[in-house]
Formats: sequence, C-alpha cells, structure tokens
Amino acid sequence: MKIYTKTGDKGETGLYGGERVRKDSLRVEAYGTVDELNSFLSVAKTHMSAHETASMITDIQKDLFTLGADIATPARSQTACRVPRISTTHIKNLETLIDRVQGTLSPQTHFYLPGGCPASSSLETARSVCRRAERRLWSVAKKEDVNPDALVYLNRLSDLLYVLARQANKHQGIIEIQWEPEKGGKKKS
Repeated sequence: MKIYTKTGDKGETGLYGGERVRKDSLRVEAYGTVDELNSFLSVAKTHMSAHETASMITDIQKDLFTLGADIATPARSQTACRVPRISTTHIKNLETLIDRVQGTLSPQTHFYLPGGCPASSSLETARSVCRRAERRLWSVAKKEDVNPDALVYLNRLSDLLYVLARQANKHQGIIEIQWEPEKGGKKKS
C-alpha cells in the first residue's frame, strides 16, 4: 500500500464513513490538533526518566488515537457504531492519575511559569496544545453533535499534563517560578 493516495490534492479529506470535507473544516482542525498533541507527547516522553510516567504517556497516546477516531466520525456517519469512543471510563482514569500525581506535590497557592527541566517544558507545551484541541472541539460542538465525553476528556488531560509538568520539575529538584502580578501597573526591578 502506498502512503500517498492523491485523494486530498484538491483540499478535501475523508472522514470515517466516507464523507468528504474540506481540510480546513472545524472537525478536521479538531482531530488534527489532537494528532499534534500526540506528537508533542512523544517529544515529552523522550525527556522522561521515570518509566511509570513514560508508560502513562504511552497509554494517553493510545487514548488520543481513540479520540481522533471519535472526532473524525460524526454521529450521523454510517460507521459511527463501529468506531471506538472516549467514555467516562477514560475520564475517570485521568482523574485517578491527576489525584495520584497531585498528591505528590505541594499545594498550589500561585500560578507558576511554564518551564524548568526539558520534561516539564515539553509537558507544558503539550498542555497548551491540548487546550487548543479542546477549544477546537468546542467550535465543532457549536455546529455539530460531538461526544460530550471527548470534550471533558481533553479538559482533564490538560489538567493531568499540568500536574505531570510540576512533578517532573520536582523530580529534577527545580524550583517552580511563581507568577506575581505587577502592582499598580509598575514592573518590579
């Protein structure tokens, strides 16, 4: 099988079920951003020394393929019943992970600047892409039916990526830099 099909050369692509849509459609933008998120997670994983966390990221990457298929298959599609969907089980798994990781961190009383060690910085980048994917999917949801669990999943995933980024800095002994808003419009010197 060849990697190129030439079916997208005129600006259209196929959704699962065969429907052709423009490559810049909201739905394609949403699942394309999920694909981008998956790629950023692969970069983050290369910076992780903890096998458990890298394994967790691999599991999330598998979920993101399910999410991509979910988004790429409208409910009206003939193949909708055969496509795996994100479910409350996926969401509960993320919430369990968030609680477990957050339990290893000091309580948060401030916002922290993104960054620190390479793993943390990569996870923060993935988190911001995840937030964009969530926004894109909400744009689709304004016009078409989408799986509501997919929207919740992306929201929880960004929370998990945030606490994982904090944990990565903690494991490396890096002190998080707190964001302190300027008082009275004056910068601190």
